[in-house]
Amino acid sequence: MSLHSKDTDSAFEGAGSKAGLEIWCIENLRLVPVPKSSHGKFYTGNAYIILNTVFPKNGPPQHDIHYWLGNDTNKVDSVFASDKALELDAALGSCTVQYRELQGLETGKFLSYFKPCIIPVEGVYSSQQGHLNVETYKYSLLTCKGDHVVHIKEVPFSRSSLNHDDVFILDTASKVFLFSGCNSSIQERAKALEVVQYIKENKHGGKCEVATIEDGKFVGDSDVGEFWSLFGGFAPIPRDSPSSFQKQSDSPSVKLFWITTQGKLCQTGTDSLNKKMLETDKCYMLDCGAEIFVWMGRQTSISERKISISATEDFLRNQGRSTGTHSTFLTDGLESAEFRSYFDNWPQKVEPKLYEEGRGKVAAIFKQQGFDVKELPEEDCEPFINCRGTLKVWRVNGDELSLLPISEQTKFYSGDCYIVQFTYPGNDRDENLFFAWLGRRSVMEDRRDAITHMNAIVDSTKGDPVLAQAVEDKEPVQFFLIFQTLIIFKGGMSKRYKKFIAEKGITDETYYGIQTALFRVQGTSPQNMQAIQVDLVSSSLNSSYCYILQTETFIFTWIGNLSSTRDHDLLDRMLELINSTLQPISVREGSEPDTFWNALGGKAEYPKGKEMKQYVEDPHLFALNTTEGDFKVKEIYNFTQDDLTTEDVLVLDCHREIYVWIGCHSNVRSKQQALTLALKFLEMDILVEGLSLETPIYIVTEGHEPPFFTCFFEWDPSKANMHGNSFERKLAILKGKPQNLEVPTRNSWKAYSRESTPDGLRSKSVCSNGRLGRSGSPASSVLGSNSKSSTNHRFSSPTPIVRKLFSGSSPHDESSVSAGSPAVEPRSLSQSVGFIQADGCGDCVNLLIYPYERLCVISSDPVAGIDVTKREAYLSDEEFQDKFGMTKSAFYQLPKWRQNKLKMSLNLF
Repeated sequence: MSLHSKDTDSAFEGAGSKAGLEIWCIENLRLVPVPKSSHGKFYTGNAYIILNTVFPKNGPPQHDIHYWLGNDTNKVDSVFASDKALELDAALGSCTVQYRELQGLETGKFLSYFKPCIIPVEGVYSSQQGHLNVETYKYSLLTCKGDHVVHIKEVPFSRSSLNHDDVFILDTASKVFLFSGCNSSIQERAKALEVVQYIKENKHGGKCEVATIEDGKFVGDSDVGEFWSLFGGFAPIPRDSPSSFQKQSDSPSVKLFWITTQGKLCQTGTDSLNKKMLETDKCYMLDCGAEIFVWMGRQTSISERKISISATEDFLRNQGRSTGTHSTFLTDGLESAEFRSYFDNWPQKVEPKLYEEGRGKVAAIFKQQGFDVKELPEEDCEPFINCRGTLKVWRVNGDELSLLPISEQTKFYSGDCYIVQFTYPGNDRDENLFFAWLGRRSVMEDRRDAITHMNAIVDSTKGDPVLAQAVEDKEPVQFFLIFQTLIIFKGGMSKRYKKFIAEKGITDETYYGIQTALFRVQGTSPQNMQAIQVDLVSSSLNSSYCYILQTETFIFTWIGNLSSTRDHDLLDRMLELINSTLQPISVREGSEPDTFWNALGGKAEYPKGKEMKQYVEDPHLFALNTTEGDFKVKEIYNFTQDDLTTEDVLVLDCHREIYVWIGCHSNVRSKQQALTLALKFLEMDILVEGLSLETPIYIVTEGHEPPFFTCFFEWDPSKANMHGNSFERKLAILKGKPQNLEVPTRNSWKAYSRESTPDGLRSKSVCSNGRLGRSGSPASSVLGSNSKSSTNHRFSSPTPIVRKLFSGSSPHDESSVSAGSPAVEPRSLSQSVGFIQADGCGDCVNLLIYPYERLCVISSDPVAGIDVTKREAYLSDEEFQDKFGMTKSAFYQLPKWRQNKLKMSLNLF
C-alpha cells in the first residue's frame, strides 16, 4: 500500500496500490510514467524505474523495485534513478527489495516480467512522441542466451560475430533467420524461436518468412544459401570463436563489509558469517563475486542508504566489475533467500500474520467465556480429482507385501509402512496415484523396501502413474482425501518392527482392540477426518482438538474449549468407527471427572492456546541441472506452463509439499532417480525456509500431470499432449505444420505395461450413475473433479507482460481427436528393438548384445536407443549368469520387485 508523503515525488503518488507493473522513465531529471502500451520497450539512452507489486494469497503486498540503466545512459541519470528507487522504497514503508539492472545483464526476475524478451531500442525515449522517428528497416544480428528467460544482445552484422555456442537471429526486411550454433542447447533454440515470433509479430506485423539454419549445414537448402549470401558467402566458423556472452566463473570467497557514514568499506567477516554480525543501525555490503548485496539496517536513514549504494558502485567501478555484477539492495527483515543462504543458521521466521493471529486470539477469548463463535472458512481443501475411486493398500513386511482387506484399508500402524494405490477416473482414462506411507516409528529397512515395492508396482501398472512419498504427521491433504477416513494406531505388525523393539527392550504398544487408548480427532469434513492414537498422558491433550479416551469399561469424549462445531461433528462420526458398543460420556474441558484423569495417569499441564496454522507463501518453480554428476538449482520467476520444458527436470516447491516434474526428453531415467533428486532438493533448502526432509514428495511425468498439480498453472491440455523436443514443438506451431514426432523410447518410463497389479486384480465398483464407485472407505465420498476448474490458480499471480505466442489451434487440439481414438500407449516389450517375447513370464530372447560396462546407468559410454527398463536383457547369457548368479529364465520368474532390487544393486535400474 502506498505511503505517499510530501517528501515523495508526485509521480509516485498511488504507486504500489494495485497489482502489476508500473514503469517510469527518467527524462530531463524528472520521472515520466510510461504507458502500458510501451511496457517492455526500453531505450538505450535512458534510465527507468520499474515497480512490480504482488498481492499474495496471505499477508501484505510484496514490492520489487528495479532500476534499469541502458548502455548509453549518462551518469547523472544513473545516480538519479538510484536515488528515486530509494525514495520509492521509503514511500512504500521501506519494505521492498531493490535491484540494479544493466542492459544485457538483467536478472531473471526482471526479464520474467517481459516475456518472451526485451530488445532495447537505440536512442532516447520522448514522452512527447513516445518513440523515435521511423527509419528505413535496419538489418540486425541478435544473439540469444538463456533457457527460461532470454538475454538479447545486438552484435555487429558480421560473419565474425557468429560462433558455435550461441543462437543468433538475423532480422531482415522480408525474412527472419534463426542460426543455431552446434553447441547450443535445445532449450536455448526453443526460447530463441519465441523471440523470432515476437519479432515477426511486433516488427513485421506478422508478415514475414521464418527460416532456421543449422550450424554446419551448407548445401541442399535455399534458406542456407540465402543466409550465408547476406554475409558475403559461406566461410567456416573457427572452433575457438568466443561466445558473445561472458561465462561467469565460480564465485570467490564471500566477504562482508561494513559501510561507514563516510562511505568507507571495512571488512568485518568472510565465509563463515552469521546474522549477529548485522547491526540494525548500520549498512553492509556482501560481496559474493557475481552478485553484490547491500543490507540496510532498519534504523538507518535515507541519506546513509544513499551513501552505502554510492560507495558500493564506486567499489565495483574501481575493481572493474561495474558491468558484470548484479546488485541487490535489501532492508533489514526482508532478506532474500539467496542472501540468507550465505549465513550460517539464519534464524527461521515462523510468525503468523497479524490478522490471522489476532482473529484466532479473539475467537479463543470469546470461546473460553462460553460464547458461540462461528468459524471463518478454513483453507480450501479441494480434492481436484474424483475421490470415488478404487483403493488398494499393501502393508510392507520385509520382503513381503500383504494386501489388506477392504475393512482394514483405513487402519494404519505407526510402526509400519504401507503402499497405497488409488485408481480414479480421469478425462478419458483411468489414472493411478501411488503413495508410500512411512510410519513415524517404522524401521529404516521397511522404509527402503516400501519405496522399492512401490516402484515395482508402478512399473507393472498401465499408464504413467503419479508417485508420492509421505511420512506420518507430514501427509499432504490429497492423501487424506483419497482415504476420507483414516485411523492411525500405535505399534506395528511388521516383523522388523517387532524385532527392533524386542532388541531395544521397548514395550510393544500395538493396538489390538478394546484396550485403554487416547485418540486425537482431526480433519476438515466427513470426507477428510482422522483419529490419531497418542500417548496415554494428560500432556497429549490440546484445547484446539477433541479426543476419545477409551478403556475396557467406559469411553469418554473430551471437547477442547477452542474446538469448533465442525470438530464436534467429526468426533461423533469417528466414535462410531472406533467403538460403537460402549455408551460415551461427553465431557467439556474443565469439567472432567477424576476417573478421566486417573485413566491418563493423573492431571498435568497441556497446551491451551489457539493452535495457529503456519503461514504458507506462494509456490516457487525451480529447474534442476544434473549433468556431469553436478546438482544445480535455478529459480524460474513468474512461471507459466510454458516453463515446463520437455528437456528439463523441475521442482514446484509449495512449501508443504513438493512436486518433481520430469520432462519426456530429460536425462532422468527412473522415478526412483527422481525421488533421489527430490531429497537432494529438500536437503539444500534453497529458499532457506526450513524445509523438512520429510516434506511430502510427488513425482509427476510430462503428459500425465494430475489436476492437483495443474491447478498451480493456467493449464492448456493441448500443450501437454505434444511430441518432439521443445524446439521441434515450437517450430511446428510457428510454421503451422502438424507434428508427426514420436517421444523417444529411450526416455520412456516403461517400455511395456500390463493390466494387472501384483495381486492380479483390478477391482472397480460402479455406481448407479455409471461413475466409478469407491471401494474401501466407510465414509461418504465427495466429488471434486468438477467443483473447481483446474485452470484456476491456487496462489496469487503477478501480472507480467506476456506476449501471447504460438496462439491458434494446436495440432494436438482435443477437437481434432475423435471420441473413439485410443490413447497413445508406450510400446510393449515385444515391439522394442532387439527383443522377441519368448513366453508369458517375461523371458526374452535378445537380438542385440552389449557389455555390462555400457549398459549400467553410470556408464561413461552408454548405449543409445535401448529399452532402459530392460537393460539386463541386453547382456550375453554368460555375463548375465556372472552378474546375477542365475539364468535369464530364472530371473524373469522372480517377482517384479525382486527383479528390480537385483537390478538396482548392479546399477541396471
